[in-house]
Amino acid sequence: MNGRDRFLTALRRQQPDRVPIWELIINEPTRSAWGATSLEDFVEAEDLDGITVFEDTPLTPIQVDDIGMEGIGAASADHWQVVWRQTDVGIPYPESGPIAGPGDLATYTPPDVEDEARLVSLRSAVARFKGQRAIVFCTHDAFEFSHYLLGGMDRLLMAYIEAPDFVHELAQIVMDYKIRMMTKAIELGADVVVSGDDYAATHGPAMSPNHFREFVLPYLKQSVDAAHACGVPFIKHTDGNIWPILDMMVDEAGIDAIDPLEPLAGMDIGEAKARYGDRIAVIGNIDCTELLPHATEAEVEVAVQETIAKAAPGGGFILASSNSIHPAVKPDNYRAMVDAGRRWGEYPLDQTMIDTHRASDYCGRWR
Repeated sequence: MNGRDRFLTALRRQQPDRVPIWELIINEPTRSAWGATSLEDFVEAEDLDGITVFEDTPLTPIQVDDIGMEGIGAASADHWQVVWRQTDVGIPYPESGPIAGPGDLATYTPPDVEDEARLVSLRSAVARFKGQRAIVFCTHDAFEFSHYLLGGMDRLLMAYIEAPDFVHELAQIVMDYKIRMMTKAIELGADVVVSGDDYAATHGPAMSPNHFREFVLPYLKQSVDAAHACGVPFIKHTDGNIWPILDMMVDEAGIDAIDPLEPLAGMDIGEAKARYGDRIAVIGNIDCTELLPHATEAEVEVAVQETIAKAAPGGGFILASSNSIHPAVKPDNYRAMVDAGRRWGEYPLDQTMIDTHRASDYCGRWR
């Protein structure tokens, strides 16, 4: 099998020749640790089974009032008119949005979905990897971009209570753009879609299950249905403890896989596989908060063995981190994770390894 075949087989909850290896995001210093000058070069050099491609979003420097923002990086605006700041490790984060309330929707113009500049990176990945590695296009459903446009998650959560009709109108503006962009990406050659909206933190979802059902679930389902109508599988990425809302994502939205199942947030991948493995694939679980930044390579290998023992039997598992390969991850620990995945992920799996590790809890010392 090549990487694409391996990845898609796992997403169908079947057993490939070995456990596929993938990552949603790979930041510096890991990305260039062994000489790669681009994500494409890194994916090829590390022989990963899939590559994640994001919509191209150039940021335009702008002047803003910096009172109280000493030491914060320069401000830039994207094509949604969301203002971003750069961190000292080069990762932008949203600071403010163009919509303050219902009165702004009438004059707000969303980005041009036909702008060809938005999918330059996707075209490059398709030209280089189509048919050989899974090309995973990252989209969003309505939650994250709604709070970006409002200038903060707290404002969106308050609007759930104070202005529910406005929330739905805003969400549909986001979805009209995102679904069309996702459809274009699939037409250009994307094999898989992943939604990057994070719904939760370590101790639970950012909203109540009732608010999730009312304000988030319908738009997640729109996105899943649109991907399925184009014949591609849909991965839902969300950090945190998502047990209170996972039934809805699986049984009502119809996702094909869940990523990244953070063990330090209580998302035991063995339990997730036992509960949902007949309906979805499971992805992730290698802790990037403590293990990959601070542990030894030998400890990383043990964590990979445990994760494979819990999640890989029968197929339907893709190895990845518990969030992303962020700037604090040791490059050598990432390499140890990948090497261990190949060493222990060959089917048929080593039964002794399974028996030894499936009841373990490598994150117990940090939890």
